[in-house]
Amino acid sequence: MLRQYELVERVKGYDPEADEALLNRAYVYSVQKHGTQKRASGDPYFSHPIEVAGLMTDLKLDQQTIVTALLHDTVEDTLATIEDIEKNFGNEVARLVDGVTKLSKIETLTENERAAENLRKFFLAMSEDLRVLLVKLADRLHNMRTLHFIRSEDKRRRIARETMDIYAPLAERVGMYEYMREMQLLAFEQLEPEAYATITGRLAQIRSQEGGQVDAIALAIKQALAEAGLKVEVSGREKHPYSIWRKMAERHVSFEQITDIMAFRVITNNDEDCYRALGVLHTTWQMIPGRFKDYISTPKSNGYRSLHTALIYENSMRMEVQIRTREMHRLNEFGLAAHWAYKQGGTKPDGEVGWLRDLIEIVDASHDAEELLEHTKLAIYQDRIFAFTPKGALFQLPKGATPVDFAFAVHTDLGAKAVGAKINGRHMPLRTPLNNGDVVEIIKSDNSGPQLSWLGFVVTGKARAAIRRAVRQKERSEVAAIGRKLFEEICERLPSKIGKKAIDAAVERLKLEREEDLMVAIGSAKLDDREVMEALVPGSTSALPDPDSWPRQERAISIKGLTAGMAFQLAECCHPVPGDRIVGLRRPGKGVEVHAIDCLTLANGVDADWLDLSWGERSQGAVGRLRAVLYHRPGTLAEMATIFAQNHANVVNLVLAQHDDPFHTYDVDLEVKDLVHLTRILSALRASDAVAEADRI
Repeated sequence: MLRQYELVERVKGYDPEADEALLNRAYVYSVQKHGTQKRASGDPYFSHPIEVAGLMTDLKLDQQTIVTALLHDTVEDTLATIEDIEKNFGNEVARLVDGVTKLSKIETLTENERAAENLRKFFLAMSEDLRVLLVKLADRLHNMRTLHFIRSEDKRRRIARETMDIYAPLAERVGMYEYMREMQLLAFEQLEPEAYATITGRLAQIRSQEGGQVDAIALAIKQALAEAGLKVEVSGREKHPYSIWRKMAERHVSFEQITDIMAFRVITNNDEDCYRALGVLHTTWQMIPGRFKDYISTPKSNGYRSLHTALIYENSMRMEVQIRTREMHRLNEFGLAAHWAYKQGGTKPDGEVGWLRDLIEIVDASHDAEELLEHTKLAIYQDRIFAFTPKGALFQLPKGATPVDFAFAVHTDLGAKAVGAKINGRHMPLRTPLNNGDVVEIIKSDNSGPQLSWLGFVVTGKARAAIRRAVRQKERSEVAAIGRKLFEEICERLPSKIGKKAIDAAVERLKLEREEDLMVAIGSAKLDDREVMEALVPGSTSALPDPDSWPRQERAISIKGLTAGMAFQLAECCHPVPGDRIVGLRRPGKGVEVHAIDCLTLANGVDADWLDLSWGERSQGAVGRLRAVLYHRPGTLAEMATIFAQNHANVVNLVLAQHDDPFHTYDVDLEVKDLVHLTRILSALRASDAVAEADRI
């Protein structure tokens, strides 16, 4: 553990103008507040924030970041408050500490929901100041180094999984590869202990058998480059166990079949020498086709720049080689942290990083805990391809990305209006996976919107979040419109006229925020007629019959506009129900067909006499047809049937119309009382998690 004077000397070593008194106060404050608290290792708890501060000094970060590291656990684990931190150390440090601090435990949240809310808070703080991320990564790295002291295996695995899924990819995204590799290795040891032991054992065996082979190959590379007049530094290493294991899993091969377990790094003086060194290596040893990548001319989204190639050495041995300048190497190992200027007058990153803006959009759009965690993982994993706009703008996307993902990457509005795409000048379906170097032109329409079916093929978190948000907004507006119609029908049954004042009072009584929420609640069947009537006019439901005593609906239909005794039938193309506007079609020698006014049969034109019809006062009951798109998982069909039963509707016919994984589409014929009854059932279906879409057909 760093002593107080050692920490101060480290900071003063790279920032002579640092406030020594501030650093001393923060060190003492942390020690005093954590007091006698112990870690699982038995060490004093304050040793953890001090070690995190030490990691920050390795990155030569400013004094506010060092103080934040010293104080980052005081609010969460001691009696100190954000107000105390602000009073003693200033607003900037308090803001950073608050960004790193988890939310206090809320009993109503599940573990997943709590993790998601903490993640949401962290991302929003990170978007305002990237130092929050740097402290959090150092905090997680030190916790991983001491993870083996935790007795509970389940807790160790949960922390390791979170590290592997969230924090290691985040470290990669900001270019902190040293942090990423160590986090992955420590998490791998907990998640796959047998694989870890096997691979580390095999690496040790190879090391003992082959002695200094890595050093010998590094020397051969250096000599070949020296003969070409290049002054370089060459270092070699074995790939770390997690990297080898992932390659084994992806390629479905054994350890013996992994031939490129050694990697070498060539450090040059300038960009020109990087390409000259590449030429020398490719003429000295055979290169492996398809393994060359130029991240100097086309850097990764985190700023990473280097040349990558793979060569065949003697005895068919494969090796990877990275070629970069000294400045590239410094930035590549420490990423955004290396950009951080600690000198007076230096500029700091403003957080306007493309992927980070996407991440914040996802945070805003995510509906629940599962969705946020899913989208976050999709957004920060790194297996990527490059695609271009027709004007040459470059966008990085995950492998498997489609034109829809590309459109949302360019701009959310472009994605929402996409109706087609040209890939390399050819019209292609929106679900077509993109390849490296594709030129993508998005065809848009202002009258279009995101389709639910797109969720079956998009792969980016930004696209999925935007599509789900748009679909939810559309459904909400439709449900609100239905709710308003039902609300008007409810108001007609009340003894007095309902004005704005009564509606506002009802919203307050029902503990809703605004009038639209009331309409959505009515349209989605979350409130029944009695609840709404009672909220609008207290005491108005006392004389109404109990809904449980309602008899099973019976079909009794009369239609105005027909001659007495004239035969008629309800058309099966549109299935009109009482409440629909209707017309009759009369053909010679046949009865009258009753159609809904918006039936497509009428729009297409028919050779028949038209009759102006309306429902009689005693009309009650008909068969309505609807189409429901259900998620393909156990129990969804049963949930739909339960909704029908709860709404006193009898199923006459049920047909599986389409199977388009992950959805099943059903056409359902239902006996309903009238249009209001059918609308209620549609609202209940749309409100169900089992149903993706529900419409009348």
